[in-house]
Amino acid sequence: MKAIVLTGKNAPFALETVPDPVPGAGEAVAKVLACGAGLTVHHTRAGRNPVEFPRIVGHEITGEIAAVGAGVTQLKVGDPVTAYYYLTCGHCYWCRINRETLCDNLRGHVGRDCDGGYAEYIKLPARNFIKLPAGLDWRKHPAEVGVTCDAIATPVKLVRKARISHNDTVAVFGAGGGLGVHMLMLARWAHARSVIGVDVMASKFDACLRAGAHATVDASKGKVDEQLRELTGGKGVDVAIDFVCTAETTEAAIHSLNKGGRLMLLAGQGKGFQADRTIQRNELEVMGSRYATRQEVIESLELVARGDIWPMVNLKVPLAEAEAVHQQLDKGLVTGRAALMMS
Repeated sequence: MKAIVLTGKNAPFALETVPDPVPGAGEAVAKVLACGAGLTVHHTRAGRNPVEFPRIVGHEITGEIAAVGAGVTQLKVGDPVTAYYYLTCGHCYWCRINRETLCDNLRGHVGRDCDGGYAEYIKLPARNFIKLPAGLDWRKHPAEVGVTCDAIATPVKLVRKARISHNDTVAVFGAGGGLGVHMLMLARWAHARSVIGVDVMASKFDACLRAGAHATVDASKGKVDEQLRELTGGKGVDVAIDFVCTAETTEAAIHSLNKGGRLMLLAGQGKGFQADRTIQRNELEVMGSRYATRQEVIESLELVARGDIWPMVNLKVPLAEAEAVHQQLDKGLVTGRAALMMS
């Protein structure tokens, strides 16, 4: 099969011919139609995520089961599927209560600790495949379906965890990125009173507004907290979601919050920050979050199948153009998501 192989830290992506995977006991193989190209892959190539090379990266797939191994009963050949990113144990306390992102026996991640979806076929433990719901046109829209398992599922979790409601003003830091633009969509879907996109690239603001932002803040002009307070009549925002997590963005988010506000931190390479007594004095909540549960992935696929939300995939290219896509990601030139297409 054809696959994009990452051979070392900061190495260019190489299109190679490698053996087709064969499922062992408890495993299945899916034919990949599309795979999202996101920052998780970018961090892996840069060496910010641990990985043993060579590795086939990628996890945001739309696929069709091509073979199943011994003992697999929940899947059959022809089933349309996506992949769950975390390689969880399935039996610890956290897995049993549907909080798999806290798995006590996490074995790693798809595309980092086992070969992923930048290939014509992918082999995974059968439990890592999630069947697609009826009514989702995965053949016509494989790129959008594939990115749903991350770009929609992660914001779905954040909506729930931040308790976003119709009374809330929500600010999204990094709003023009692959997660940020979908967070804007989900905040609107949750009936937030006002949604504000914060980014350093004004060229992405039109897309932010199309995704659901009521207003935008140009962070390159500085004084983000003051800009947000001006937009909220001096009160501040009720929920700030930071997808960038530098000291600068997180501290600005804290100082932009209204009394009783909630700050959500989610970034692959978050940095430390300093906080004064504002958190205590204003009874702020600071919460971390990572990826999504299997159930949240399932719910996200159902949202897309119903047409409540539709992923923004602005760049679709053949598998062989993976390097060019990631060069654009590196420069922050992709608004929404990009995807590699296998045919």
